[in-house]
Amino acid sequence: MRIEQEQQEAAREDEQDEQRRPAFRPDVEGLRAVALGLVLLYHAGVPWLPGGYVGVDVFFVVSGFLITGLLLREAERHGKVSLLRFYGRRARRLLPAAAVVVLAVCLAAVQWMPPLERRNVAADAVGAALYATNWQQAGRAVDYSAADAEASPLQHYWSLAVEEQFYLAWPLLVLAVLWTFRKVRGGGEASRAAGAAGRPARPARFGLRARFGLRARLAVVLGALAAVSFVHAVRLSAEEGGVAYFSTFTRGWELAAGGLLALVPAAAWRRALPAAGTGAGPGAGPGTLRGALTAGALAAAGLAAVAYAGLRFDDATHFPGPWGLLPVLGTAAVIAAGCGPAAHPVARLLSVPPLRYAGRISYSWYLWHWPAVVFVPLALDRELSVRWMLVVAFAAALPAALTHRLVEEPVRRARALLPTPRALAVGVACTTATVVVAAGSWISAPTIALASAEQARGAAALADEEQPQKSAKALRPLPEKATDDRGRVHDDGCLAGQQETESGDCAYGDKGGSDTVVLFGDSHAMQYSPALEKITERRGLRLVTLTKSACTPAQVTVFNNQLQRTYTECDEWRDNALERIEEEKPDLIITGTQDVKTVVEDGKRLGGKESAKAHQKGYEETMGDLLGTGADVLTLADNPYPPEDIPSCVSGAVKDLEDCAFSEADGYGYEPVSARANAKFDEVGLIDPKPVMCKDGTCPAVIGNVIVYRNGAHITASYMETLTDWLDGQLPRVT
Repeated sequence: MRIEQEQQEAAREDEQDEQRRPAFRPDVEGLRAVALGLVLLYHAGVPWLPGGYVGVDVFFVVSGFLITGLLLREAERHGKVSLLRFYGRRARRLLPAAAVVVLAVCLAAVQWMPPLERRNVAADAVGAALYATNWQQAGRAVDYSAADAEASPLQHYWSLAVEEQFYLAWPLLVLAVLWTFRKVRGGGEASRAAGAAGRPARPARFGLRARFGLRARLAVVLGALAAVSFVHAVRLSAEEGGVAYFSTFTRGWELAAGGLLALVPAAAWRRALPAAGTGAGPGAGPGTLRGALTAGALAAAGLAAVAYAGLRFDDATHFPGPWGLLPVLGTAAVIAAGCGPAAHPVARLLSVPPLRYAGRISYSWYLWHWPAVVFVPLALDRELSVRWMLVVAFAAALPAALTHRLVEEPVRRARALLPTPRALAVGVACTTATVVVAAGSWISAPTIALASAEQARGAAALADEEQPQKSAKALRPLPEKATDDRGRVHDDGCLAGQQETESGDCAYGDKGGSDTVVLFGDSHAMQYSPALEKITERRGLRLVTLTKSACTPAQVTVFNNQLQRTYTECDEWRDNALERIEEEKPDLIITGTQDVKTVVEDGKRLGGKESAKAHQKGYEETMGDLLGTGADVLTLADNPYPPEDIPSCVSGAVKDLEDCAFSEADGYGYEPVSARANAKFDEVGLIDPKPVMCKDGTCPAVIGNVIVYRNGAHITASYMETLTDWLDGQLPRVT
């Protein structure tokens, strides 16, 4: 009898703990400020914080904890979850401020960006409005042609997109678990009583035992999803780091980690981290002191883990799996330490007014900081030092505070917008306005006419004209189409993808010709194919193109920036390509590569000069192998590297094309690996494109109404076609 009484009292005490458990956590608000600070320092380019991107992971865990707690309280108090009310609250809370910043970015793009970038921003604005930015970024992460694209002022919306997708899916899962739970319980006594009285059953508030049952089922579902997501994150981070970084499916476990914390009953926290009592009452004693010490140590360890990740991680860290565990578990530890009643110094530190205010406006501050980092240098027309970038990032607190005060809070607290239909209408209005403005920005961007074949003289104009072209009334390709101007070989899939290890047949020119020419290398070799196709067709030669994206023909292992790992597929492809060359028994081999590569030795990436030396040595080895086939061998020297995106620049400078030209010194500011390796072999010829791309120390962006570069340092197929006669004169006669 006494045991039963004690159990009942304990049950009542546990239920009171749940009721008293505060929904607001000042220390969590301060933790948001820590997350924001990491992101601001990282985006400002602070060199000693290469892993500051983990601030986003802190946000994810906090969001998972708060949203799950919100849904759980509603389910336990009312026996149901209103999806529309939940989505309405999210719409009021998030969409107005997000829409204001997107609209401001669209206006700033009109003022300070060239038309092509303005269009790109408009497309990103639509992605931001639809909370799909993370998938846009994931697509660009695997698109080698987008590797050198300018940073979008809206790319930071990717993390908001991940959260919104979580907010969309998680309530549905909670509702499904709640429905099955009620089915298993048979609807409860209240439902049966209501049925007997002829009244419709109404969801009942759950008692303590029912609450534990619901939480247990939610924990199983969320835990299983977290496990699957984490395993997927580990696998994808090792294979395609760029995609893994932005994918909702690889980030879900981080939000789930916070959600699992919210499912732990307050009674469990009370027993694990008891409050320190005062005086000689029953609350005092060694156990309560232990609770305070444990909570403080746990929180301190958590902050230390987050700090370590920020200081030690970098872009080579496999992320978000498995190393994302460190900041995620660190954040979870800080939150967990504050879940019990035990007070501790870390919670008091995080609860100081400045940190709490920064955390309170962290959403708006996060929204504004990256556009500021992108647009301020554009408005000033100069690059800023890290010190000034820090000023810019932290000065974004001003528009953030105004947005929080004038947009976020008024909309969130407006009584007129409390009804769910009106709240949802606010969300629809914000999304619609953003899409309409983005469409208007896209449509109104200035364009230029497409140059005819006669107008597009290309390389011939460089030889004939004394001065570089200063303006254009028509261009080929159009600036907005330049990125896709890659030629038939690329369109046919004969530039092997980054995860492919073999090339297809890829035969061009005169396919019935008795003599064979092989083009071997990466995209900097492939870009010569439009001219080589015409030459080999004209000469009756068969052309075999063996090229692979970002893969040097040199016998070295390189790091792939898109995959964020060692490029093992390149090594395998190269071996297969060399075997194919022996089988083809070519008469002429033309090889080329981008000179700038990051070489990996013993699992470590080499620095710039060390990579260049290793790359050259590996290229020399390859050239020796190619000479061993008995074929004539030619090396393509690398071309100039523009300091900015040329199609974008040209789109805004058609009346002053000199603004997009650059000096030879700037264009050739890299180690000439190909030319130096070639110099080791008297019997290997060298084709240097400098004379047909630069003149009198200047490398024009447009030559003879033809845009020279499509993205980064890649030459457009249109310009390469105008180099056909020049390249024909560089090739030996093959008989």
